[in-house]
Amino acid sequence: MPGASVVCLTRLLSVAGLELSARAYPTGAPLRDKAQLALLNRLRGQVAATFTWRTEVPVGAVGDLRAWDAVLSLGEDRMGIEAETRLTDLQAVQRRITLKCRDSEVGQAVILLAGTRTNRGMIRTFETSIRNAFPIPGRVALRALREGQLSSGSALILV
Repeated sequence: MPGASVVCLTRLLSVAGLELSARAYPTGAPLRDKAQLALLNRLRGQVAATFTWRTEVPVGAVGDLRAWDAVLSLGEDRMGIEAETRLTDLQAVQRRITLKCRDSEVGQAVILLAGTRTNRGMIRTFETSIRNAFPIPGRVALRALREGQLSSGSALILV
């Protein structure tokens, strides 16, 4: 029904016992957050040149709008990077990363966090949960990346 309003469609669907549902996805430039880009660049400056570094790497099938903020590749091994300038919902970030790992060819992941007082407080508050989901200490993972190696598991890195 071209030109039908949302109200009209909702009423028509309700007659058939259906409910209208819609989702909105951002479009346009893939990196909208200058602070996030700066965070990724700070990490990139500390990573060995032996890695292939790609940003906004699609996840899943064609049409899936999810993407890794960055992916580091070394041969066939891949590490997904999810950059967060301000960690406000750890569970949502963990869930997003878990699903991206499941739906992509990425073996491990990094939550890349800005080294702010707020983020450090969140890490202290949820230390056990973070350690369970991201068992490799950030300094160990960062040292491996500097030496041209991927860490043996997922990590949280502050920069």
